[in-house]
Amino acid sequence: MEKSVDAGTNMCRVSEEIWLTQEAYDNLVEELDYLKGEGRIAITKKIARARDEGDLSENAGYHAAREEQGQMEARIKQLSHVLENAQVGEPSATDVVQPGMKVTVYYDDDPDDTDTFLLGSRELLNLDDSVDIEVYSPQSPLGGAVDGHKVGESVSYKAPTGSTITVTIKSVSA
Repeated sequence: MEKSVDAGTNMCRVSEEIWLTQEAYDNLVEELDYLKGEGRIAITKKIARARDEGDLSENAGYHAAREEQGQMEARIKQLSHVLENAQVGEPSATDVVQPGMKVTVYYDDDPDDTDTFLLGSRELLNLDDSVDIEVYSPQSPLGGAVDGHKVGESVSYKAPTGSTITVTIKSVSA
């Protein structure tokens, strides 16, 4: 992950590499194409039909269709961002934690207490619900703490309960 600060706005920009299998990439491209084409046409027709029903202030069908349109446009934006930053293939072998990798950590207060999880998202990693492994996003407290760190390093994060938890990265694999 590359971070830069825009001097004009003083805002931090994060450029993130997202690793996708070819199949996951193709599925996301297909979904984006559908949403930009047939999906937009269908929602436009639904809004027009609801608008034809009369008074928009009390037209639940119209408001529901507009909400659906907003959610679809947000999904289009999300998919576009993912595909713009996607690297297709497998990340190079490394001992640095990055999205798309399987990570094992142990809790410093009990080295026998380990957790193994995938860093990323089920959807982007093309996993269905039958895959029995925890998945943490890089934005989650644990995921954010380990992202970018090496095997053997200890990192701390604040749990939702407010307590600070320290883990050591035991292993990573693609």
